[in-house]
Amino acid sequence: MGDDMREKVEEVLERNVRPILRADGGDVELVDVDGKDGVVKVRLMGACVGCPFSQMTKVGLIEKVLKDNIPEIKSVVMV
Repeated sequence: MGDDMREKVEEVLERNVRPILRADGGDVELVDVDGKDGVVKVRLMGACVGCPFSQMTKVGLIEKVLKDNIPEIKSVVMV
């Protein structure tokens, strides 16, 4: 399930999250997917690093989009 889950997460990030972040000079890197626990670890990059809105980006965009598209995802953690 791990590799399959990772592929799903990458696909959702590429299609639904990265275009929004890249429009503002940022990006997101997928660090790890724990398919057993439903935890996704990401790293914000570019203009997103140090942005005062990065926590809102994580919860309001990345976590919501991933959970809406992949019900097995329980949480997203920034590293």
